[in-house]
Amino acid sequence: MKIHVVKIGGHLINDENLLNFCLESFCKLKGYKILIHGGGKKVNDLSDKMGIEKKIVRGRRITNKETLDIVVMTYAGIINKNIVAKLQSYQCNALGLSGADGNCIKSFIRKDDHIDYGYVGDIIADKSINTDIIKFLLEIDIIPVFCSVTHNGKGILLNTNADTIASCIAISLSKYYKVELHFCFEKKGVLRNIKDSESFYKKINFSLFQKIKKDHTIINHGMIPKLENAFFALKNGVTKVSIGLPSHILKSHDLNKTVLCL
Repeated sequence: MKIHVVKIGGHLINDENLLNFCLESFCKLKGYKILIHGGGKKVNDLSDKMGIEKKIVRGRRITNKETLDIVVMTYAGIINKNIVAKLQSYQCNALGLSGADGNCIKSFIRKDDHIDYGYVGDIIADKSINTDIIKFLLEIDIIPVFCSVTHNGKGILLNTNADTIASCIAISLSKYYKVELHFCFEKKGVLRNIKDSESFYKKINFSLFQKIKKDHTIINHGMIPKLENAFFALKNGVTKVSIGLPSHILKSHDLNKTVLCL
């Protein structure tokens, strides 16, 4: 059986019309499906309103205690419940979850010799994902909607990259299903020129990714972790990975998206 693992993020989450279209399209997907969302711009906006400095390094958010509180209330609260409510309006029976709920995603605090990321969690595909409970939810026709908050099993919530969560969930389920992983955002795909929305790559293989990764003028910092997670998924059992607009991602025959291959 095929399963779609769909991650949404970027400005898509802040554009109500685009978000509604994306969620309606998601509901029309046949078979099992899982949704994972980020929402970093909303965290940035709320941080600014509260006078809390934000810091991003290598596409990753530095998360102190104040920032963690904003992350949890925004990701696990406002965004997650808004998305679940919208899905219910399309007769899509969804359940909003953080990694702590049902012990679905257990993480560990990131260790880095050079950067203190604070309350940031890392996960491992074959150890962090509670595949049994996710499979159970799918089998009783519940659609899991995961935010990018996990826990370490010691009472601490951790901010965790949503692309990584999507990749690891896809890998963990690939032992049981044919898994397609889709990264949806407001662009048609991975852009050759970030100022030209039509300059997207139709296809990126791993060799090309290694080349463009070295030239930060070609793709922005935030795209690099996404591509790293995408290729990690391809190398570990996921059948297909694509990046682009929801209208293009969710149509297998549409060429207006970036498809990744090894």
